[in-house]
Amino acid sequence: MTTITPVSDLRNYNTVLDKVAEGAPVYLTVNGRGKYTIRDIADDEEFEKTKAMLRLMCELNEGKTSSEEDGYISSADVRKHFKRKGL
Repeated sequence: MTTITPVSDLRNYNTVLDKVAEGAPVYLTVNGRGKYTIRDIADDEEFEKTKAMLRLMCELNEGKTSSEEDGYISSADVRKHFKRKGL
């Protein structure tokens, strides 16, 4: 469950931190507007993995689009390219 609390409640930070749990972040407000989030480390790790996966999917989609527009390179040409580079 999401908890929304004013940032001034951090004066008693233990009370605020007790509300943080996996899947239940605490959103802190300043002047009634959302400003900060406190979340469980497991949620943060999952968020970072999701961001990385999304970046990868975008890169793969760009490559697919590029290959459809510009044409594919044969595997033999790829091998030649890397042999010339000494890899």
